[in-house]
Amino acid sequence: MKIMFMGTPDFAVECLKSLMIAGHEIVSVVTTPDKPRGRGHKMCPTQVGEFAYENNLKVYKPINLKKENFEEILRSENPDVIIVVAYGKILPPYVLEYPKYGCINVHASLLPKYRGAAPIQRSIIDGDTLTGVTTMYMAEGLDTGDMLLKSEVSIENDDNFETLHDKLATNGAKLIVETLIELQNGTLKPQKQDDSKSCYAHMITKETALIDWSKNALEIHNLVRGLFPVPKAFTFYNGKMLKICR
Repeated sequence: MKIMFMGTPDFAVECLKSLMIAGHEIVSVVTTPDKPRGRGHKMCPTQVGEFAYENNLKVYKPINLKKENFEEILRSENPDVIIVVAYGKILPPYVLEYPKYGCINVHASLLPKYRGAAPIQRSIIDGDTLTGVTTMYMAEGLDTGDMLLKSEVSIENDDNFETLHDKLATNGAKLIVETLIELQNGTLKPQKQDDSKSCYAHMITKETALIDWSKNALEIHNLVRGLFPVPKAFTFYNGKMLKICR
C-alpha cells in the first residue's frame, strides 16, 4: 500500500516513524513550508520535514492545496491512501476523493469530543481525567468524518501539555498502524459521529493564557498545566508580566 503522509509538528513525526518501522511504503511526505526560527531567523523545515530529510523521503511543501499547486503532485505520486496527522491545512474535496482507500486522520481526542485545533490543551484546561486518540476517515467538515479506531489515555493530576502530548503521540503512532492492518484486512467498521456530543477545541490565543483570578484554584491549576511548556499561562504584577510554569 502506497502512503502519502501529510503532517507538520513532532506529534506527527511519531506516526510517520511508526509507519516506516511497520514496513509501509511512504511514497512522499507533504508538510507546510519552511519558517524562520531562532534569533537569526534562519529558514528551517518543520519537524516532519526534518525527519523526512534525515530518512531520505521525498518531501513536498506546497503553499496551499489548490489544484494549481497540488493536483499534479497528487497524480504523480498516486497514493493508495493519504495519512494526515496535524498537517494544519484543510484538504479540498478533490484530494479527499483521490486515494483508493481514502484519507485517514489521526486526531488527539476521543471524538466527537474536542474537534478542532487544540484538543490536548483543552482537555487539561477543562479538567478532564480521560482523553485519547481517534483515527477517522476524513470528510469535508472539521474532524467530522467516520471514526475508525480509538485508544484511551488517562490524564493524571500532574500531567501538563508536554507530558500528555507525548503519551498521545505514542498511542497515535500505534493506532495508525493498527488501523492500516484492519484496512488491509477489510475488518474496519467505520462509525458515524454523534454531532450532538461534539465540542470544539478552540485555538489557544494570548487571551486564553491570561489568568483570571476570579476562577477557583483548580481551574487556574488546570490552565497553568494545560499551557506548559508553551505558551505558558501569565499574569501581571506591579506592571510586569509573569509567566507561570507551575
